[in-house]
Amino acid sequence: MYREIYERIKEFKTIVICRHIGVDPDALCSQLALRDSILKTFPEKKVIAIGSGSSKFSGIGKLDKTEAVSDALLIVTDTPDKKRVDCSLDLDSFKYKIKIDHHPFIEKFCDLELIEDDKTSACEIIMKMLNDLPLVCDKEIAEYLFMGLVSDSNRFLFNSCTDKTFKLVGDYVKKYDLDINSLYQKLYVRPLNEVRLEGYIGLNMTVTDNGLAYIKITDDVINEFGVDSAAAGNMVNNFNFINEVIVWATLTEDVKNKQIRVSIRSRGPVINTVAEKYNGGGHKFAAGAKPATFDEAMKLMDDLDKECIKYMENREA
Repeated sequence: MYREIYERIKEFKTIVICRHIGVDPDALCSQLALRDSILKTFPEKKVIAIGSGSSKFSGIGKLDKTEAVSDALLIVTDTPDKKRVDCSLDLDSFKYKIKIDHHPFIEKFCDLELIEDDKTSACEIIMKMLNDLPLVCDKEIAEYLFMGLVSDSNRFLFNSCTDKTFKLVGDYVKKYDLDINSLYQKLYVRPLNEVRLEGYIGLNMTVTDNGLAYIKITDDVINEFGVDSAAAGNMVNNFNFINEVIVWATLTEDVKNKQIRVSIRSRGPVINTVAEKYNGGGHKFAAGAKPATFDEAMKLMDDLDKECIKYMENREA
């Protein structure tokens, strides 16, 4: 399928690359790496990476302005379903559409869909693609891919990391002489207000008797600490190793889009099937949802709490 993607890239003069709403480093870096690789391989093509950005990731790289296109190829990275695509252009107006994704299948909305749900990230898939195809990869592109993979694997902590992942990353680090320390700083150095918000979360999270932890982050809290909703939601990975907790979630109010952004992580109970009931989905142990209100979000918390009970009962059986 890699070769078929390459042939489609060769075919089109105009290519638009987008990803899911609520940008994260894997989504952003997969866009930017693929855009730059295509442009450096085919300088005559018009290739733009579009979508809403986030101040939290502004140091990683810049997206392009959205503009009208015709007779174009659309490539969607890191997005399993149509409703989550961050693209102000009409998806049906594109002549051909390609999906490159590592999430479990939800729906087919592209003509060609490359889904490798055993991979850590969209960036890992593109790393392998660039190895196998005559597409340019240089140090800058390799840096994007490294950052996306590191972020989505939570610094190689998730079970999706295999010996193949480590070999692939090791080969990239050696071949492109990556400065790992500087790349980690781009990903993880934060302003003081985000650190203070993290402290607020630790002090105010609710923890049930069954091992579910969650925190409501209202718009008032976001404004008090001077962060954006994306930054608040991405803090979910900072609470991985609490002894009394096996599932944890951030419930962040997104006033602009009139919804609650829920990020969920787990150390045992399967959570993506629960998230799917609330306008969401994801991986078994890392998922998200977008309920319309906090009341609906609390119903999601009740369902997650029940999953914790079932998980603990099965362990003890």
